[in-house]
Amino acid sequence: MDTTSTVLKYIHQLPTGYSEGLYRGRKYGIVKEVFNAGRSYKVLARELKGTDLVSLNLYLTRKGEALKPCEMPAEKVIEFLMQVEVITNPNRN
Repeated sequence: MDTTSTVLKYIHQLPTGYSEGLYRGRKYGIVKEVFNAGRSYKVLARELKGTDLVSLNLYLTRKGEALKPCEMPAEKVIEFLMQVEVITNPNRN
């Protein structure tokens, strides 16, 4: 399985800007930013009411896609992206 293509697929499913999502029964605030006319992406997810953090950059280069997790294993960010359920209308209670 080409995990980077999987990552790009799931990044495209996140809304650009701020959203909220559920992952493993916990709520996260998620920020997705797109740079360089869609050639690079940044995703930062922080557990609300907790301490977990998921952070990554993905670059689309001439040689292919480069996944750069921020100080965490690639498996953690891939699992998060594949399993997070985006809440379309976040309730900020």
